[in-house]
Amino acid sequence: MSDGVTVYGIKACDTMKKARTWLEDRGVAYAFHDYKAVGVDRATLEAWADRVDWKVLLNTAGTTFRKLPDADKADIDRAKAIGLMLAQPSMIKRPVVDLGDRLLVGFTPEIFAAAFG
Repeated sequence: MSDGVTVYGIKACDTMKKARTWLEDRGVAYAFHDYKAVGVDRATLEAWADRVDWKVLLNTAGTTFRKLPDADKADIDRAKAIGLMLAQPSMIKRPVVDLGDRLLVGFTPEIFAAAFG
């Protein structure tokens, strides 16, 4: 059982592999949602953007974002960012970990250690 922990990401992502290995090595149970394979809906992205800034969710450092036409990268606001992430889920920073009471975005061992004890 996952104790309510859901990890969202893309299975083949290197950062995801590190995060999942970290969790598994410490016996943290979780459900995994591959948003590249299964998708993610607008309501979920909007709920995440209510909990953390959309700028945290949008992966502007990734190849997918960098390859966008300049017009798509200009004047980004919350609505445009959510539209981009819906169209191309690989633009969502990984992982997104829903702990129920809080949301973690991204992976570092320090952040996970603080969240999971």
